[in-house]
Amino acid sequence: MSLEQLVSKYIASAEHALAELQLAVGDDCLHVSKESILEVVGLAKAYLQDAKYYRDGKRLDVSLASVAYCEGLLDALKMLGAVKFEWPTRKADKP
Repeated sequence: MSLEQLVSKYIASAEHALAELQLAVGDDCLHVSKESILEVVGLAKAYLQDAKYYRDGKRLDVSLASVAYCEGLLDALKMLGAVKFEWPTRKADKP
């Protein structure tokens, strides 16, 4: 898999996660305010847009770093119980 294909795969995964993301404001999210959660989600979206911009400009190293930041923010929110989503998984080919 080329670096461009890898970057595009990670971007698609982040888009999927953001599309299905749900806020989990309540007792399970360690008393994080909705505004703070939305701020971090906004940062994740901005990093995703940066990743697309740099991919389109063939700056694949910067694109990969940007999408990795996006994923890291989303994973941190999920670990804190502030959001709910699932990363897409590759389904095994059926015989």
